[in-house]
Amino acid sequence: MSYKVSVIIPIYGVEKFIGRCAKTLMQQTLKEVEYIFVNDATPDCSMKVLQEVLARYPERQDSVVVAVHETNKGLPAARNTGLQMAQGEYIFHCDSDDFVEPDMLETLYTEAVMHRADIVWCDWFLSFEKNERYMKQPSFDTALEALKTMLSGGMKYNVWNKLVRRSLYADYQVSFPAGYGMGEDMTMLLLFAHAGRVAYVPKAFYHYVKLNTGAMSNVYSDRHKEELKYNVNRTAERLTKIYGNTLEKEIAFLKLEAKFPFLLMGDTRLYRLWKEWYPEANRYILQNRGISARSRWLQWCAWKNLFGLVWIYNQLFHWAYKILYR
Repeated sequence: MSYKVSVIIPIYGVEKFIGRCAKTLMQQTLKEVEYIFVNDATPDCSMKVLQEVLARYPERQDSVVVAVHETNKGLPAARNTGLQMAQGEYIFHCDSDDFVEPDMLETLYTEAVMHRADIVWCDWFLSFEKNERYMKQPSFDTALEALKTMLSGGMKYNVWNKLVRRSLYADYQVSFPAGYGMGEDMTMLLLFAHAGRVAYVPKAFYHYVKLNTGAMSNVYSDRHKEELKYNVNRTAERLTKIYGNTLEKEIAFLKLEAKFPFLLMGDTRLYRLWKEWYPEANRYILQNRGISARSRWLQWCAWKNLFGLVWIYNQLFHWAYKILYR
């Protein structure tokens, strides 16, 4: 069969979610879809749950591939395994704890064909336990405009709301950073750097599931920090190689966005890390109109060592967040 889209779904520790994810993928209105599930040595019953769901859709049986990692290699490596096996004209990445609308692939593929686009993106839902937020994305006529806005933080570079022509990966040797999972979505920036035509669908199809909304902070281990910095440097170096100094300001914005979470986690020890990471980018803080005035203000306060104001703001913000999205 000639596939229009290959969907890559890494699986690790998602037995509570993979059933819903797989069901919504099997129910896609687009027929010519290849599904590549990558078992990244999951220690739970995720694969059993998956097989139970797949058994309900015998008409999709010939279009399903299950790849197996004997040892856990991480999300980027699992995505790469899927890419190596994919045969579809376009690639779509779906995280196994999320779920999608039934007409997602058909709508995105139709848009891609209509505009002869290398990449198509859409809006998405941020799904909490009891409610959802509609996440609107901007529209652009060129890949470079979209790239600049993603670097500036005005558009998400997540892999899971974008349909990408498969040849972009192979022709420009773009792959995910195996072993460096934190920030691996930045790979999408490299794809946009090589894209020709792009298109946007002003409708949400993808439900990104956000868990543990009551937590005051997420934990950044030393390994996570190493992975994040690796991916920022990798992206900056490759973009500089392509564009020279043309994107110097936007790459500075990316560096600022990478360290911005250190100001939001309620851990004052991370304030020092914010100061140490990419100090050369700080002079661009007030120039980034792609982010909110709140974000610029917090970063400016950090730059000027007004961390007391940063801490007070965070206490108020997390209190309000827990009430609104618990």
